[in-house]
Amino acid sequence: MADFRASLSAAAPAPELDAPLAALWWAAKGKWDEAHRIVQDEETADAAWVHAYLHRVEGDLGNAGYWYRRAQKPVASDSLEAEWERIASALLGGERA
Repeated sequence: MADFRASLSAAAPAPELDAPLAALWWAAKGKWDEAHRIVQDEETADAAWVHAYLHRVEGDLGNAGYWYRRAQKPVASDSLEAEWERIASALLGGERA
């Protein structure tokens, strides 16, 4: 997680980041349209999970619910910060929520 956070000072995400992590990178930079674009057409559960998170942060709970169902993840009931940590940790090789 520290390496991912350190990469946030770069001008662009590292090319080896998969789509869900690259989307989180852009979201952390405040580039929401780019974050959505990256995961919009991805077919993986991880991409859908990140897409759900993006919609949740934006307050678009209807779309968030759709993407949580595609990811086969429950709609989060805790803080956005806790969900960010859980998603990023899982994508970086930690435990799945």
